[in-house]
This record gives sequence, C-alpha cells and structure tokens, in this order.
Amino acid sequence: MLIVFVRAVLIYIFLLVAMRLMGKKQLGELQPFEFAVTLIMAELACIPMSDTTVPVIYGLVPIFTLFVVQFALTKLIKHSLKARRLINGKPVIVINPCGIDYRAISMLDLTVNDLLEALREKNYLSPEELEYAIFETNGDVSVIPKARPLTTSDVQISAPPAQLPYAVICEGKKMSENVRKGKIDYALVEKVLEKNDLKQKNVLLMTVTGGENFYLQPKSGRYITGRLEEENAG
Repeated sequence: MLIVFVRAVLIYIFLLVAMRLMGKKQLGELQPFEFAVTLIMAELACIPMSDTTVPVIYGLVPIFTLFVVQFALTKLIKHSLKARRLINGKPVIVINPCGIDYRAISMLDLTVNDLLEALREKNYLSPEELEYAIFETNGDVSVIPKARPLTTSDVQISAPPAQLPYAVICEGKKMSENVRKGKIDYALVEKVLEKNDLKQKNVLLMTVTGGENFYLQPKSGRYITGRLEEENAG
C-alpha cells in the first residue's frame, strides 16, 4: 500500500509540473491538440499509479515525451500562421448582419439548436440581438451585440420581464410542441411564409416571441422580422 501511495504522489507531482510548464491554457479553454495531449497524459499517469508491476519510469517517460511534443507544437503555431490554421483551425462567423450563416453552421456540423444553446449560454435569446457570432477554435462562442437605444433598465425604470422566443420552424421542420406552448396561430406563420415567397423547407429558423413578434431566417438571404398580425394585414 505504501508503494502505491509513493508512486501516486511521484507521478502526480511530475504531471503537475509538466502541466504548469505547458502554460495557463492547459488550465483553461483548450485547443484541440492541447485537449488530446491532456487526455493522453492523464491516461498514461493512471497506469503506473494503479499497477505496481509497471515500473514508474514507464509512466514518466511517455508523459515527458508528450510534454516535449506539445511544447514543440506550441512554438510552431506561435511562429507559423499556416501551422496554426492546420492544427487549430480558424474562427468561423456563424451570425453576420444578414442573420445566421447556414453554410457556416453546416461546415461546423452544428444544428440550429446547438447554435441557440450556445447563444443562451451568453445570455442572448435570439440571433436578432447580435451583429456577429463567431465560433472560436477552442469551441467557445464570441458574440458582438447590436448597438441598442437607451432602454428603461438604463434609467432604472422597471420593465416587463423578458419573453422567451419559441422556435416554430427549425431547419425546415414545424415545431408543433413549441407552437402549442407559445399559443401561436400557425396559420399566421404560413401566411408570413407565403408573403415572403418561402416554403417551410427553406426556413432555417423562425421564432415567435409573445405570440406576435417573429424572427424569420431563410436558409439563404437576410433574416426578416416583424409582427404576425401586421404582416398578414399588409
């Protein structure tokens, strides 16, 4: 038991030193190659910790080797733009002033729901609120909100609670449960599509907030906003 304890402490200290030498990013958000190295090092450390028949050096040498490889890759991508793009990839703009970029999210193998979830994590309920959204190489999302006019919250006047937008069409499919929950008249939705010469299958995302305000993003072209009743009245 004492041998196992000593081996575990020794490997832990060695692994901790290696991780610290790799830099602060190893403790924060990782690039893909950094994440892979971290996982492999953790696995290598477990083997000699748990199996006393395996010499400790068999765990330390591979960990040190991976540290050298990771250190070399870090220096390479620091000084070579081509190597950085090859190893880390490049940021992808998924929302621009025209709305959601369907080709961009398809290239990233993302669904609209994945994108909406990422935006909610940044405290944004609708793509309409953003000028740009960018998927970074480490998987995080950077958002640039639209410039907005002075609101009641800015002058400390109480405002009504924010309303949740319901996705009524997502990637060409009708979201019947959301239509029911949001008490939305889908006939009005269909009239909006007809007025804009769109078919349901050509809609990337359509949300309705408060049963009235809609956000309509075609698979190609600029997004459209408005009020259901006003669009149908016009």
